[in-house]
Amino acid sequence: MWLTNSSLGRKVVMSLTGLFLLLFVTFHVLMNVVALISGEAYNMICEFLGANWYALAGTAVLAAGFLVHIIYAFWLSMQNRKARGNDKYAVTARPKSVEWASQNMLVLGIVVVAFMVVHFVQFWAKMQLVEIGHMAGCEECSGAALYAADGMYHIKNAFSQLWTLPVYLVGLVALWFHMTHGFWSAFQSLGASNGNWIPRLRTLGNWWATIAIGLFAIEAIVFTLQYAQL
Repeated sequence: MWLTNSSLGRKVVMSLTGLFLLLFVTFHVLMNVVALISGEAYNMICEFLGANWYALAGTAVLAAGFLVHIIYAFWLSMQNRKARGNDKYAVTARPKSVEWASQNMLVLGIVVVAFMVVHFVQFWAKMQLVEIGHMAGCEECSGAALYAADGMYHIKNAFSQLWTLPVYLVGLVALWFHMTHGFWSAFQSLGASNGNWIPRLRTLGNWWATIAIGLFAIEAIVFTLQYAQL
């Protein structure tokens, strides 16, 4: 199949899944803004996005996109490494035309994945996963299910621990680099190679990533100041 058998096809898959994940990041940060304004409204959203069929379908699609993006990222990285062969050892400095994020996307991606694992453990595993387990008859989930839709409860628990903030900030910086390069690179892989459009897409991607990651950072700092024992 073209999407798996050719380098261009794999780049298209990487681009489409990457743009899909960017949309999710945008939705997620806007959802978290609600938590800064009204805890009650945030919990209403959490309850709406609980263990119902449309939320579970959305989670499955998101998880599939995330996994495909990771698999193809490693696939393309190994392919590029193999294509360079011994030449990779002859380069001691990156070309000025190649930005730092471009040469470190795999490393940045690994940092982002580690950050997401922490985030999933602190929130998804204690919310939607608990609801699913409770519905499936898990006895250990019964008590935890009382707080499954209480997003503010889990925000307080997560950010009351001082280590959470630095971990989130490191993860967010890596995500910013990943997004700023990935945004315009995705469109380039999809055919936007016009000399006028690439600089515009770079600028748009930089603004988009900066606003989204900036909001995430503000939220993390505010929650830490509110709930941590400083």
